[in-house]
Amino acid sequence: MSLPIDPAANLATLIRCPSVTPADGGALAALEAMLEPLGFGVERPVFSEDGTPDIQNLYARLSGNGPHLMFAGHTDVVPVGDEAAWTHPPFAAAVANGEMYGRGAVDMKGGIACFLAAVARHVERHGPPKGSISLLITGDEEGPAINGTTKLVDWAAAKGETWDAAIVGEPTNPEALGDMIKIGRRGSISGQITVHGRQGHAAYPHLADNPVRGIVTLVEALLTPGFDEGTKDFQPTNLEVTSIDVGNPATNVIPAKATAAFNIRFNDSWTAESLHAEIHNRLDRAARRGKLRPGRAEPIDYELVWRDRPSHVFLTRDEKLIATLSGSVEAVVGRKPALSTSGGTSDARFIKDYCPVVEFGLVGKTMHMVDERVALADLELLTQIYQRFLVDWFE
Repeated sequence: MSLPIDPAANLATLIRCPSVTPADGGALAALEAMLEPLGFGVERPVFSEDGTPDIQNLYARLSGNGPHLMFAGHTDVVPVGDEAAWTHPPFAAAVANGEMYGRGAVDMKGGIACFLAAVARHVERHGPPKGSISLLITGDEEGPAINGTTKLVDWAAAKGETWDAAIVGEPTNPEALGDMIKIGRRGSISGQITVHGRQGHAAYPHLADNPVRGIVTLVEALLTPGFDEGTKDFQPTNLEVTSIDVGNPATNVIPAKATAAFNIRFNDSWTAESLHAEIHNRLDRAARRGKLRPGRAEPIDYELVWRDRPSHVFLTRDEKLIATLSGSVEAVVGRKPALSTSGGTSDARFIKDYCPVVEFGLVGKTMHMVDERVALADLELLTQIYQRFLVDWFE
């Protein structure tokens, strides 16, 4: 069987698997078939949890004597949206004007396809690497992220696996390949406030307590003042209110309660615990000052629920990993990438507890969009960057 040295062919195979979370669509079987001719041992654990769909995952290892490099990523993709709006069918991997179209082309089947081609070329030209390479690939990155990387890395570690470094192949480049390596991520916390009032007729406000007054007061306390000015490595901490709702279709009824949801992206000035305390303090102070109806002395009656698990801030400082990848990028594309901690969260947050991790992949301009696509030239360049990195890092 021929080796998977062509990143475009690898990507076309993966795109044609309709793996919208939580469906696998045959993507991991296709990846396994490409890995086996390279000598990888492949395992396909399925993880479950009540209230969430079962998720297929893949762990593959090519073993050697020396350091152990992990490449991590996901084959699941977001929904296609309005399929009729696509120039080419979203799972056809059509090529036009030097670009391949398809859901997952850049986020992030393209990164997997390129790394696979890089390993194949390394094996073809140099033989097995002077160490071990593993691929840790999930089908649950775009979904709840419960039965994916977090459990897969724990599962592998429990089997005795250890790693010296990891690359996550997310699309990190804003404009052109080589723009940016992600060396850390801000943390993320989400919560919801509920203010309890008293329902009543809008014409008789003295008989009711309007929770909208309270929710506006509490939201303002969350937004002002700012949390910090940013740090050397991170942007300022930012809170965004993502929803305010009273669930009230009637214009002549004062609602019984109002809710507001929010998300905080925080830097290394904070921990999840210190931010929890800050938010509680802001809300308590505002609740004591505010009122649901003029003339009332009672404080605002509210409750706060933290949603999901917090994602913790992290920064990778492994000089060998960062310098080698930066050098590989510069050698191939001719410019030095910026080292950034911008953007949202990724599955690197689960890997950071096991080994140093950075992120580098394709250009992300079209990710999650109609007509997601990647330049064939970028697939070749990213493959060459990964190739160069494999040689230099293992040496």
